[in-house]
Amino acid sequence: QVHLVESGGGLVQPGGSLRVSCAASGRSFSTRAMGWFRQAPGKEREYVAAINRSGDFTYYTDSVKDRFTVSRDNAKNLVYLQMNSLKPEDTAKYYCVADRTNDVSRLQSAPDYWGQGTQVTVSS
Repeated sequence: QVHLVESGGGLVQPGGSLRVSCAASGRSFSTRAMGWFRQAPGKEREYVAAINRSGDFTYYTDSVKDRFTVSRDNAKNLVYLQMNSLKPEDTAKYYCVADRTNDVSRLQSAPDYWGQGTQVTVSS
């Protein structure tokens, strides 16, 4: 079993930056693909970013490319999402997800584990 806990959300002005973190408990963190989804009120959940176990492959949805960076620290069982040049449309609850394998493509359709989410609000 994997338990995921997000932190670091908050209120930020447009153009600002924020980093959200995901702490994972359980075994085999370093063997798992990890990622982030987000969901805004009244909108469908959106797959935002993902990273493989070694960190040498990442995925970003088009709307966050060149603004968001996903990274991980396998020694600390942590995954990060650095968000720069934030826009009001980035406002959402951000969820950390994990797969039981290193297959990043599985995260988009059916992650095995979900965190409870952390709220990010971009507003002046």
